[in-house]
Amino acid sequence: MSSPTTEKAPQLKRALGLPAIVLFGLTYMSPVAVFTTYGIVGDDTGGHLPAAYVLALAVMLLTAHSYGRMVRSFPAAGSAYKYAQRAFGGHIGFLTGWTLLLDYLFLPMVSFLLAGVYLHAQFPAISQGVWSVIVLLVVLVFNVLGVKFMSRITAVIMGVTAVLLVAFVTLGGAQSKVSAGDAFQSFVPASDQWSLLAGGAAILALSFLGFDAVSTLAEEAHNPRRTVPLGIILTTAIGGGLFILVAWIGALVRPEGNFANPDAAGAELMRIVGGNAMSGAFTAVYVLGCFGSAMVSQASVSRIIFSMGRDGLLPRRVFGRLHPRFGTPVGALVAVSAVALLSTVLTLDDAVVMINFGALAAFSMVNLSVIKHYLFGPDRTLGVRSLLVDGLLPGLGFASTVWLWTSLSGTTFKVGLAWMAAGVVILAVSTRLFTRRPPELHMDGDAPENRTPAVPEPVS
Repeated sequence: MSSPTTEKAPQLKRALGLPAIVLFGLTYMSPVAVFTTYGIVGDDTGGHLPAAYVLALAVMLLTAHSYGRMVRSFPAAGSAYKYAQRAFGGHIGFLTGWTLLLDYLFLPMVSFLLAGVYLHAQFPAISQGVWSVIVLLVVLVFNVLGVKFMSRITAVIMGVTAVLLVAFVTLGGAQSKVSAGDAFQSFVPASDQWSLLAGGAAILALSFLGFDAVSTLAEEAHNPRRTVPLGIILTTAIGGGLFILVAWIGALVRPEGNFANPDAAGAELMRIVGGNAMSGAFTAVYVLGCFGSAMVSQASVSRIIFSMGRDGLLPRRVFGRLHPRFGTPVGALVAVSAVALLSTVLTLDDAVVMINFGALAAFSMVNLSVIKHYLFGPDRTLGVRSLLVDGLLPGLGFASTVWLWTSLSGTTFKVGLAWMAAGVVILAVSTRLFTRRPPELHMDGDAPENRTPAVPEPVS
């Protein structure tokens, strides 16, 4: 009789330090993304786009703090899925992960769609759909090669982006059309404009998606309990600061708004401050930013799918394995690329609707997970500091995230709730009408244990 054998769970390689992690997050956020919704949200907030960004940043920093707290206890791939799973159990964890997929699966698609739009505008002989597919295939290859290779690409992209933004801020600041006394008027909304700011901040939450994705690299980071929480906070603060600065300079250059095409407000602003040469450079950097954002967002969601596959919530043979040479989750990457092909048929509005619901729902669960884990878990340490750090701050993060969540459109909720309903059906089938527990993560220290693949057990 052969003795039982154990199977070594696949582990991602630790190759990232703090600078690479922050560059990953900032590339995901893509600082030039401020121009994607510049004209639209500027109109929606009555010219108070900088104030809407300040509000969005405050909410995101609270949630970033909660991500950092959870990473300290569970430094492994999985993000909000893993945190909710450990705090509230496998069923809630699965539904949180499923809802988060709505965000992460469609965010790469937005980048492919935008890259296709801009490349088609420059090279009209090739259709938008073909351009989107070309960028998709290149991104897939880069991701298969691994995060160390990808970190070099992100460094180049952020360097080029930084040059453009410095030029815009310098030239725009010199061409301000606002008097010194009114320079900060765009930060001071009227008393009846707070509801407009909340609606604008809910849309702008899309710009911040990237700080949370840093947590999916925990298994690939050196000293993840330190570098990942710090990377999350730095990514949020630096990215938010850039968004606010660019929005403010834009308000100084074009205080009246009234862009000919709100969807192309970025190109118009660049043309105002630097002529056609600046506008052309913006288009090139914007496409490069879309490429970088697609690359890192695809890498991020593939880690979540890999984590769920490794735990048996998705087919392990397809999603829970790593490439023998590159150590990357190829099955998950191919699946994400297949979904991203929808960029050839869906509109930008359709994709944004799906992303915002998933992101804000996941943020809410992460904030609640901190409270549950640190104040009511088996290792709780009650005290004034704990009540502040693990009670008040995540509580404010949860309340403010729900506030933004309720500011989304009715269509967003219809799509999001339909997606969640599909997740409930899948969970019911996989657990035999909730009579069995879903497989759960078994983490010990910084990496998965070598363990026999988990098998769902009957609920006692």
